[in-house]
Amino acid sequence: MFGFQKLDVYRCASEFLAVGTHLADAAPRGYSSLADQLRRAAISIPLNIAEGSGKFDREARRFYTIARGSALECAAIVDAFEIVGVEAEEELGKARLLLDRIVAMLTAMVR
Repeated sequence: MFGFQKLDVYRCASEFLAVGTHLADAAPRGYSSLADQLRRAAISIPLNIAEGSGKFDREARRFYTIARGSALECAAIVDAFEIVGVEAEEELGKARLLLDRIVAMLTAMVR
């Protein structure tokens, strides 16, 4: 097992990836570009955490900052999905809880 796989933030990011992918699949007609953007931002989070874990100090912080930005982007997309009527209330709530945890942990890692 790699070190990043033991990180709580990585596990939360992986869990969000599953939730985010399911939400993207539920996007209403006409919002495929928003669904694609959610998929790209959601995969960016665990990938940047993994890459950052193999770096040192300043360079690691750069990857964690990118992951944090992707998580914030996902949060905005989740809000947009709710606004355009995605019928997945439970998953929207779960996505928000995971993203809140992810952003908090990454913020601490960047400092």
